[in-house]
Amino acid sequence: MKMKRLAIAAAAVLLIPAGMGAQTAGGGISADMLKEISKGYAGTAADKALRNALNTTSITVLAENADNLAMIDTHFSDKVKTRGITDQKSSGRCWLFSGLNVLRARMIDKFDLGDFTFSQNYIFFYDQLEKANLFLQGVIDTRDLPFEDRKVDWLFANPIGDGGQFTGVSNLIMKYGLVPADVMPETLSANSTSAMSTQVKNLLRQDGLKLRAAGRKDDLQAMKTDMLKDVYHILALCLGVPPTEFEWTRYDSKGEFVSSKVYTPKSFYEEFIGADLENNYIMVMNDPTREYGKVYEIDYDRHVYDGQNWVYVNLPIERIKEMAIASIKDNTAMYFSCDVNKFLNRSKGVADLNNFDYDSLMGVEYTMDKRERIMTHASGSTHAMTLMAVDLDASGKPKKWMVENSWGAASGYKGHIIMTDEWFNEYMFRLVLEKKYVPADVLKMLEQKPVLLPAWDPMFLPEE
Repeated sequence: MKMKRLAIAAAAVLLIPAGMGAQTAGGGISADMLKEISKGYAGTAADKALRNALNTTSITVLAENADNLAMIDTHFSDKVKTRGITDQKSSGRCWLFSGLNVLRARMIDKFDLGDFTFSQNYIFFYDQLEKANLFLQGVIDTRDLPFEDRKVDWLFANPIGDGGQFTGVSNLIMKYGLVPADVMPETLSANSTSAMSTQVKNLLRQDGLKLRAAGRKDDLQAMKTDMLKDVYHILALCLGVPPTEFEWTRYDSKGEFVSSKVYTPKSFYEEFIGADLENNYIMVMNDPTREYGKVYEIDYDRHVYDGQNWVYVNLPIERIKEMAIASIKDNTAMYFSCDVNKFLNRSKGVADLNNFDYDSLMGVEYTMDKRERIMTHASGSTHAMTLMAVDLDASGKPKKWMVENSWGAASGYKGHIIMTDEWFNEYMFRLVLEKKYVPADVLKMLEQKPVLLPAWDPMFLPEE
């Protein structure tokens, strides 16, 4: 019996694929190599002091640059009129808050409103319903591909989420309209999306398997409709039922009555905003890993199946700044996204390359530029906010920028983040502009056939 077990074990070893067992010599850490590597830590008095400090204090706290502790100048030469700060709380809806805050600033200024907010929850309801349909229809469209196919795998790995980007704002609002915040207020599940999202994800994955297993004669669209009924049920329980009609009383900035009227979500949007969000805006990107002057499209990067994929023009940062300044000078805020947590002093609300000195703390040198950080997954767009101010010097060059954030009024600088122009160069990625602020040569670029990029490209993860 013992000999039989040994024979089986030997056979099993022979079946191990090449490369799965012991590796060839030459690439591992040998004893002599380890001896040389260990010289990297000299154990000096300074090393010991830093090691003691790092045992009880975070790297971020210790890396804070004492030479840069003073609060940055908060004066801005040009600023869009905005009022009130929103709070996305424990959700990934920054893309939605940013887009709605752009429209809110326009409405407050045009109609002389007091504090006013659109209902993020209303649009979020339809965002989740449309994303569920996007996933299920994607499963139907890829039924003939093997389950191991990269696109199929990506769909089941990402059936739904609360992150997104500007085409979600434009497509959803143009399709479903808008309502004021008090008509469909936030709920616990809107403010903290994780638990609801888990339930919907599991339901969609289960339904996706059913669609792939269905017979050729089955009515897949009827099956999908029944599946979406269950999704709608969960969303209604967690977020509430979206209104189809409501009465809204309008007051001006002094609190005086202006009017009271019954609206549908679409008629409310038409009266107070009325812009063509799908055709009157352009997204520009600063991605030095790809060719400038070209148009790119990201597959499946949309919120609505019959809506628009994310399409953008890749441009040098200086061209983007020119358009941003023109928009701010005309009192028009913009959807903006960046790698927000890099060198951000959260308590001050200032993003500055000199906020933290990791090189001196760790005794190493970090040398990657923006292109290299993107290539190696060290940086990418992570958060959307509303760009609404710039401070220009006497020659018209930007010194710093400011965004309205959606982390609450107590965060950062009165709910805002101030960015030095040097930080803007390194960690700004996307901007959405009205076409009237875009030069003719850039608009001409939109006539190109976009280069299609895969949905799993790490540069284009949803903004949270």
